[in-house]
Amino acid sequence: MLTEPLPLGTRTAPSRVVFGPHETNLGRDRALSDRHVAYYRERARGGSGVIVVETASVHDSDWPYERAPLASDCGPGWTAIATECAPALVLASLGHTGGQGSSAYSQQALWAPSPVADAVSRELPMVMDDVEIAALTAGFGAAARLAVESGCAGVEIEAGDRSVLRQFLSGITNQRGDDYGSDRARLLCEVIAAVREAVGDGIVALRLSCDELAPWAGVTPAHALALVRDLPVDLLTVVRAGPYAGSAYRPDAHAPEGFNRDLCASIKAVAPCPVVLQGSVVSAAFASAALADGVCDLVEMTRAQIADPALVGTLRLGGSPRPCVLCNQACRVRDARNPIVSCIGEPRSGYETRDPEVPQHQGAADVGAVLVVGGGPAGLECARVLALQGFSVEIRDSSSELGGALREAALGAGRSRLTDLVDWLAAECARLGVKVSLGHAVDAEEIAAFPGAVVLASGSCPGSERIDARAALRGELPADGPVLVHDPIGGPIGVSVAEKLAADGRDVRIVTQDPVVGTLLSMTGDLADCNTRLQQAGVTRELKSLLRKQTGDQALLEDVWTGSQRWVPAGVVVDCGPLLPQEDLYTTGMLRAGDCVAPRTVLEAVLEGRRVALELAR
Repeated sequence: MLTEPLPLGTRTAPSRVVFGPHETNLGRDRALSDRHVAYYRERARGGSGVIVVETASVHDSDWPYERAPLASDCGPGWTAIATECAPALVLASLGHTGGQGSSAYSQQALWAPSPVADAVSRELPMVMDDVEIAALTAGFGAAARLAVESGCAGVEIEAGDRSVLRQFLSGITNQRGDDYGSDRARLLCEVIAAVREAVGDGIVALRLSCDELAPWAGVTPAHALALVRDLPVDLLTVVRAGPYAGSAYRPDAHAPEGFNRDLCASIKAVAPCPVVLQGSVVSAAFASAALADGVCDLVEMTRAQIADPALVGTLRLGGSPRPCVLCNQACRVRDARNPIVSCIGEPRSGYETRDPEVPQHQGAADVGAVLVVGGGPAGLECARVLALQGFSVEIRDSSSELGGALREAALGAGRSRLTDLVDWLAAECARLGVKVSLGHAVDAEEIAAFPGAVVLASGSCPGSERIDARAALRGELPADGPVLVHDPIGGPIGVSVAEKLAADGRDVRIVTQDPVVGTLLSMTGDLADCNTRLQQAGVTRELKSLLRKQTGDQALLEDVWTGSQRWVPAGVVVDCGPLLPQEDLYTTGMLRAGDCVAPRTVLEAVLEGRRVALELAR
């Protein structure tokens, strides 16, 4: 079902899988770059049927993030992408973020239908008058014309979670007293008409927020049902979210897979064109079922194809694609650091022009023997890549199962999908003949006696004598009593520990030096949601900078801002602070990868495991 062709316009898509638009930070200034071309080419070669290029602003008043493409600068990039991605359909996404943009780069006032401050930036926009509305409509038309002249099969109009067109549709942000207020769909219809005229026989697609999740005044499914019946578009992608629920557009693993399924099915029942299901669709089984059940005509699997560019091709061959775990840790890149789009399980994503493909050995097997000490993500990836190149590989690990710290992290609330990556790596190692010895504690003499190369991937160890996060997740706590979770990092670990313990019925307090809990989750889109979940779970948050002293079975918290002291009962303290590299077996010059170098994230572990394997092969 995923590889069945779907006629669309005058062309035929090789599959019904869509690679949707998303920020990449791959641009050069505001133009599409050679890195964009390589990035999209990998997905097209992997079997994606429709490629929707990163959204380009149709007017220079819109500069939502530093490397945001500008349509007028995208002609050469669109041409290269369309050429390299054939026979996949390439659509140019066109948009304008309006009041949800940023004035930091353009140094111009934001455009919006009404003077309603953005829920995130709090910036008050200027009200668009007839001049700006005409310029916006003309901008869509000119951008669409350039896109098809550059070789794109058509365009997708952005009216999703961050779009001035959605802002005109919504009663929250459109409080105008003119015709654009009495008929909130007027601007969208005018833009569609301008784009249709510009593209001729090309495809006019629309990405539409059909539920702002703000029913008191925003766009609701009922509004969307009435709107889409008569829209003259060729393809409709159903999304959700708006200014008060931005994280709902692309949530992490706390949201179920395919969360838009029911919404999409209701829209498809009245839509006059093919409909695309969007929303955390990462498994072939879910996508195939949605297509078979008539929920949609195409299925968008963007993050799944960041995790495995060859997703469709792998499925065609009966293989198992590398899984997306919906973590948002490397593929969500709209933040001040300007990170390049990537994936914790496939760190070559976004780096196609810089990192080599993993080659497969074509000669005789057994080109050498390698011992990998440690079966976490670094060790598993190292063993997998070595085996692909003909090495005889053995993993020895002291634990009873593979996965290391990543399998333990998956015990946290909302993080169970992390085991998918571990299981895939382990299955690939088994398929490639990697020998695995579990419950095997390697010592220095054993390493010295091994006849081949040795890679140390032994992971990390607790940074203090207190109970650490991994022990807490394994349930190694006293049976009852309150728990104090000390989280000096402010990432997903402390939050997931607190959530899990609260779900187990414990009285939980979480201490952080940051203004809110889980500050680093702002980079994955879960910051506001995690604080809501903690509050609903009854977790008490200590939000000021605190010093902690341990006295008996009580934790004394001293507020360094006011000097006040108070006793907080804590049956046990869980330390979610930094871990330390496991260095017992390390000797100078030894090959090593992952947390035994320095504890960081899964992406670094996988990347280092791969790099060590490639270095050995060379």
